[in-house]
Amino acid sequence: MRAIFLRDFRAYFTSPLGYVYISACLFVMNLVFLLHNVNARSSDLSFTYWIMLVVLMFTTPLLTMRLFSEEYKQKTDQLLLTAPVKVFQIVMGKFWAALSVFGCVLGFTLVWPILIALHGTPNMAGVVGNIVALLFVASAFLSIGLFMSSLTENQLISALSTMGLLLALFLLDMYAVGLKTGWLYWVGQAVRQISLYQRFDIFTRGIFSLSDIVFYLSVCAFFLFLTARMLEKKRWA
Repeated sequence: MRAIFLRDFRAYFTSPLGYVYISACLFVMNLVFLLHNVNARSSDLSFTYWIMLVVLMFTTPLLTMRLFSEEYKQKTDQLLLTAPVKVFQIVMGKFWAALSVFGCVLGFTLVWPILIALHGTPNMAGVVGNIVALLFVASAFLSIGLFMSSLTENQLISALSTMGLLLALFLLDMYAVGLKTGWLYWVGQAVRQISLYQRFDIFTRGIFSLSDIVFYLSVCAFFLFLTARMLEKKRWA
C-alpha cells in the first residue's frame, strides 16, 4: 500500500494536476477570506469554511478522475491487479494519496486563524470543528469519486458522474430544508439522516458530534468497499 500511495501522490506533482488543484482551491478560498473576514473585519471563519465545502464538491472530481480511469486507459491496471498486494490495499493507497493532496490545501488554511489572532480573537473551537469536519467530508467525497473512477476508463465521464452525484445530493439537501409541514416534514427528516452537507453545520459551531463522524466514516467505508469489489471483479475477469 505504501508503494501505491507514494506512486500516486508523486503523480499529482509530476503533472500539472496537483499544482492546478491546490492553486485553484487556495485562490478561491483566500478570495473569500479576504472579502468576508479581512474586508468585513469578521473573526468568524464558519462561512469561509462552508464555502470551502462547496469548493470541495466541485473540485473532488479533479483529484479522483484519473486514479483508476487512467490505469484502465494505459492498461497498467493489469500490473496492479497481478501484483502481490491485496485489492483493498490498492484502493487505500490511492485513497490516501488523494486525501493527502487535499490535506495540503487544508494545511494552508491554518494561516487564517493565525492572521485573525494577530488582530482579534478567533473561535478556535469552531476552527478545529470545521477542519475535522472537512477532513471527514473530504474522505466521503473522495471515496465516492474513487468508486466512480473504478467504473470507467474515461476520465471525463468519471469526473462528471462524481460531480453530478455530489451536486444532486447537495440540491436534495437544499430542497429538504424547506420541507416543514405535514408528511413532507418527515421526508425532510429522512433526507437529513443521509445528508452529507447538513451534518457539516454542527461542526461549524465547534460541537463534536460522534454520530456524524461515524456516518461520514460509514459512507467512506461503503464506497471503498464497492471500489474494492469492482477491482476484484476485474481481477478474476
